[in-house]
Amino acid sequence: MRPLSIFPLLPFLLILLFSGCSGRRGAVENTQNEPVNVAEDSDAAAARERAAQETVMRRKASLIAAALDDRQLAAQVIISGIDGKGRLPPYMRLLLEECPAGGIMLFRYNLETNNDAVQALIAETAALITSENTIELDEETSAAIPPLVAVDHEGGTVNRFRPGVADLPSAASYREMTQDRGSLIVRINADSFNVGRAINALGINLNFAPVAEYLHADNRDFLKNRSYGTDPAFAAEAAAAFIAGMEQAGVFCVVKHFPGSAGADPHRFPSVLKGSREALAELTAPIVALISGGHARAIMVSHSAVPAWDSKNIASLSPAVMDDWLRQELDFEGIIVCDDFSMAAASGTAAAGGKTSLKPEIAVVLSLAAGADMVLVWPPDLRRTHRAIAAALDDGRLSRERLREAAGRIIFEKIRIGLLHDE
Repeated sequence: MRPLSIFPLLPFLLILLFSGCSGRRGAVENTQNEPVNVAEDSDAAAARERAAQETVMRRKASLIAAALDDRQLAAQVIISGIDGKGRLPPYMRLLLEECPAGGIMLFRYNLETNNDAVQALIAETAALITSENTIELDEETSAAIPPLVAVDHEGGTVNRFRPGVADLPSAASYREMTQDRGSLIVRINADSFNVGRAINALGINLNFAPVAEYLHADNRDFLKNRSYGTDPAFAAEAAAAFIAGMEQAGVFCVVKHFPGSAGADPHRFPSVLKGSREALAELTAPIVALISGGHARAIMVSHSAVPAWDSKNIASLSPAVMDDWLRQELDFEGIIVCDDFSMAAASGTAAAGGKTSLKPEIAVVLSLAAGADMVLVWPPDLRRTHRAIAAALDDGRLSRERLREAAGRIIFEKIRIGLLHDE
């Protein structure tokens, strides 16, 4: 039974005190005559309760991660695209049986069909992966671990759905509206909630959005209408409102991109973030605000080179960026996600201006060892990537402690959003 809270009784008790009805010895007088803020006390109590609940969830997630075998552990840190529309092709089923990925990513080719077919594809995939990730915790308890189901849905041009399914304005369109700042934030939150509810009804629980970078001269050509504008404070407020709406609808978000984007499209060209650490701190201000405000539960680290932090490695391969900066300096405790390593910017020597590219499966191992928790792959790379991670576990290039830490963060979020329950 939950302990009885005294806070709802405080107004009544105060009436008794000041009306003289409690004149017994030992009664405490409010000698300062200060108002008692019941709402603040109640909010603080609720925050403490949430923190206690999350502590329990994290412990449970760590226990589950520790019980995974190497095949499951190597799979849990992968988000994979899937082939199929309405149902999985036989070869895709075999691939997911071998590598039951911790998450799947849906693209336009999966979603250009009716909602029933989308739901059927997600349900089939989730059931298959969950069956391969069912583990015994003790003689009486087992855990069945479903996959995260993700999509890129920022709004505007970054929309994987058919028209009318989950329409959402671009980030840029809000700053063109005539409403005042507060009304815009409310509108962003409401739009996000309504769209989140629509995509969650399909079975989607993870959104690779919003872009929290503010627009400036160096990223304008790449981000275009994907940014909330040139004001860092508004970009942070808008992103927080977007995240809150999605969360309320049952979808959690991956904030993009840390530490930022350069002008070149990283899908096609190397990307370099020039400038001092102080200048980079200014660029990351909106994401830092999301972290400190408790809004950012997952962050995508870009493939940009960041010479001020690491002269040899791009951000997604850099312990200095992911561990020293993001984890230690900014105190980020959530999931670090790295984008697809087949992108042109994902070059092992990009920071130093080199041209030698790493194979995606090798880059994934290096990224996980450097501090990433989850990596994106395409179906053709899934088997090679999964085997590369397992091999790195086997020969010691990647420690089980590091991978269990990553899997624990992923499983915690699955517990928090209600995906995972004890059997």
